[in-house]
Amino acid sequence: MTEAKLDQLCVNTIRFLTVDAVEQANSGHAGAPMGLGPLAYVLWDRFLSHNPLDPEWPDRDRFVLSAGHASMLLYSLLHLTGYRLPLSELKQFRQLGSKTPGHPEYGETPGVETTTGPLGQGAANAVGMAIAERILAETYNRPDHEIIDHWTYCIVSDGDLMEGVASEAASLAGTLGLGKLIFLYDDNSISIEGDTSISFREDVGARFKAYGWDVIGPIDGMDIPEVDAAVRQARTEQSRPTLIVARTTIGFGSPNKAGKGSIHSDPLGADEARLTKQNLGWDYEDAFTIPEDVLLHMRRAKQEGPERQRQWDVKMQSYRRAYPEEAGRLAEALSGTPRTGWDQGLEELFKGAEKPVSTREASGKVINALAEKVHFLVGGSADLAPSTKTIMSVVGHFSPEDHSGRNMHFGVREHGMGAIANGMARHGGVLPYTATFFIFSDYMRPAMRLAALMGQRVVFLFTHDSVGVGEDGPTHEPVEQLMGIRTVPNMVVIRPADANETIAAWKLAIERRDGPTVLALSRQNLPVLNGSASSVAEGVKRGAYVLWEAKGAPALILIGTGSEVSIALEAAKTLDARGTKVRVVSMPSWELFEAQSPEYREQVLPPDVTRRISVEAGVTLGWSRYVGPNGVSIGVDRFGASAPGKDVYQYLGLTPERVVEEAEHLAAS
Repeated sequence: MTEAKLDQLCVNTIRFLTVDAVEQANSGHAGAPMGLGPLAYVLWDRFLSHNPLDPEWPDRDRFVLSAGHASMLLYSLLHLTGYRLPLSELKQFRQLGSKTPGHPEYGETPGVETTTGPLGQGAANAVGMAIAERILAETYNRPDHEIIDHWTYCIVSDGDLMEGVASEAASLAGTLGLGKLIFLYDDNSISIEGDTSISFREDVGARFKAYGWDVIGPIDGMDIPEVDAAVRQARTEQSRPTLIVARTTIGFGSPNKAGKGSIHSDPLGADEARLTKQNLGWDYEDAFTIPEDVLLHMRRAKQEGPERQRQWDVKMQSYRRAYPEEAGRLAEALSGTPRTGWDQGLEELFKGAEKPVSTREASGKVINALAEKVHFLVGGSADLAPSTKTIMSVVGHFSPEDHSGRNMHFGVREHGMGAIANGMARHGGVLPYTATFFIFSDYMRPAMRLAALMGQRVVFLFTHDSVGVGEDGPTHEPVEQLMGIRTVPNMVVIRPADANETIAAWKLAIERRDGPTVLALSRQNLPVLNGSASSVAEGVKRGAYVLWEAKGAPALILIGTGSEVSIALEAAKTLDARGTKVRVVSMPSWELFEAQSPEYREQVLPPDVTRRISVEAGVTLGWSRYVGPNGVSIGVDRFGASAPGKDVYQYLGLTPERVVEEAEHLAAS
């Protein structure tokens, strides 16, 4: 068999594994994989450096299918190249418990780099992966020791490039000169509603050139030699990212549906599938047939991949001998585990502090203390670093001129920032944090949700966390955001009450390995509460703890979070002076509290104390779980107002006097 015929047979195998899986499931997207077959095959067969026997090999190339609806394309490639994805799993496409879900999910399928499906997210993830690769390469590589040296490839669709998050990420990638990033654009001009011309007529290549990308094409994405030549050309440009515009035909080979919107998200149907196989000369009657020549050819990856990794291991051994300190730090970064003693000195940062300090300021001091010891901590803000206090003063800035810097500048691109951070975390070797005002978490929500779904270690910092923002008014005052983010599964949200709780929150964020952490921080100054940093740390770790109580059994429990803990504490002391026995509970994290034993939760919130008041500068929805049917929730069930922060708090009833009034009303009822 000639090379050209074998190539075409491999491409058609990819196509018909897709067709058969979608037909069997009676669900899925057959069209895009049928058109993308040649492009994906060339990339995986001739360029992608990977090891099917070790999907997490650190120096592998990264492949992201941002067009996640084309998931069977990826599953076919993973099976054919020898990943632990048997054919039986392809036959269970989109079925409960299978390793071939409808859209690629990291952690479910060996070889899937990141969870995609929401369009544009994968493109931004790929930018994050390319950033992480550059940071590690510039930080650890030495002359004759190029131990971090790999590419990031991403297949993007028309839909991906319509989404704003992809534009945000691509703009930043061009600015930063991420030369080892290649987007392969599946330009098939079809979306679910039909021809993309009804909503998308821009010159994509010109847009990416304006971003600072190298642009190749349009090329014929159905022509294997032309695709091969384009990828080779792209790999010669290492000072700019590259977009390859590849014209393809959705549903290629289908006599009646090729090039039409109807094939985007529907099975071909038994008759059309049969006609398509006839049209493309597929002479196999049985579904899920893989010709022996195809399997032998593509399973070469199971020999070539381990050999590439073996050669890399040899290079690493040489690197360790020549640069033992750098090698040790790289090992820490790749494992994500800082060396022993990384948290020493943190508890002393605010010891004896008498002046109030905002938790954003406290966080800034913690970040700078961590920067010197957690050397893989990387982060920045959406053009708000002076306000969010997130600059690490002891390290450099990641820029087109210096890819070793650890201070990121994402620009006013909150959505892109979140998705890029996810890609950085998935790449590994860095622990990313992001920062913006809490109100703009709405712009980041899709990326935050995917971080939680993937269990990624990202720290999302949000300052200006309440109506205490004041003069900027209701457009900048979050009221529903805190409760909304608490509803995201696998997200730990911490709203510290003072500087010491902020230290504890950061320690937990560094230690957490199985999901993202949100830190909600105040703009306004808050008193440093009584209690040692070590005792506070234990309380924060448990999500809620008794901060203060009068002598004797409590008759009333006041529960506060963040800046309102001080309000609850002041009210408690007034009530105590009037003869009411009060307990004040600081509850920085619902999620951490719910993870505690029932015994501990009842120790903090005794069931027999039914008079309870919560106070939090946000919507009261949800607080009934802690205050119960006899309790009261003081909060903000409306938009805020523009005035000095103290005046807004007074106007909205977030005051010790209001808490005292509600407590006395409870006692009288």
